[in-house]
Amino acid sequence: MGGARDVGWVAAGLVLGAGACYCIYRLTRGPRRGGRRLRPSRSAEDLTDGSYDEILNAEQLEKLLYLLESTNDPIIVEKALVTLGNNAAFSANQAIIRELGGIPIVGNKINSLNHSIKEKALNALNNLSVNVENQIKIKVYVQRVCEDVFADPLNSAVQLAGLRLLTNMTVTNDYQHLLSSYIAGLLHLLLIGNGSTKVQVLKLLLNLSENPAMTEGLLSAQVDSSFLSLYDGQIANEILLRALTLFQNINNCLRVEGCLASQPPFAKGSLFSLLYGEDCAQKMRALVYHHDVDVKEKVLAIMPKF
Repeated sequence: MGGARDVGWVAAGLVLGAGACYCIYRLTRGPRRGGRRLRPSRSAEDLTDGSYDEILNAEQLEKLLYLLESTNDPIIVEKALVTLGNNAAFSANQAIIRELGGIPIVGNKINSLNHSIKEKALNALNNLSVNVENQIKIKVYVQRVCEDVFADPLNSAVQLAGLRLLTNMTVTNDYQHLLSSYIAGLLHLLLIGNGSTKVQVLKLLLNLSENPAMTEGLLSAQVDSSFLSLYDGQIANEILLRALTLFQNINNCLRVEGCLASQPPFAKGSLFSLLYGEDCAQKMRALVYHHDVDVKEKVLAIMPKF
């Protein structure tokens, strides 16, 4: 495509997003699929129409990925990522985007220094990660996302987007081991984050706590004694209930393994020493009188371990 026509095509992509991003979509699938080389199309203008109210089909997704790959303009990149992320919420398009080679195109954008672009890329990967086959390709980004989560501004939208992606990637046991060396960092983030960050970190830790293979790593992780404040009666229920479930899951895994009594000694300051120490036992005894029935139920399930 010639220079003038290329400029016109890219300019047509400038207004991607507003109409196509947040409308109520109707599922339409295009016939063109496969992993061939992305190329521009003369019908790109269709995607810029604010009245456009359909899910993008394979041909249109191909054009969108080409646009995302071929420009460094932050406005275009961000709008393209939002449109792609919204379309990736539909299972049919999750597979199409993978087959078009779109996952590495999106994945490369998490390296952006622009926090808004990075957040939108993580959101798109998060939607794509619902597909098990997509997770095979997304797993290569897990380590980078873990490191970025700790480096990103505390409680920021980009940090939460990274935590959501990691949570999706650890719903099954397949890739949980990739987070083994980051458990202590996650526990620290849990303590210093605000309510939203605490909830998201707990969701991630709950996934890990259901897997007996991750139990030793969780219990051996060093954590500040302020961790026990998560079991204070006045803490928000959405945090307290998840913190109790974390404890309950660890107990269940130890029971399955039959190794609670024969557990090797853990270092002072480990999660094990806090959960199974007297200070935590006192907090559990106090929570027996909590006003919330669900809290009481979980505490009574934990109490026999003391």
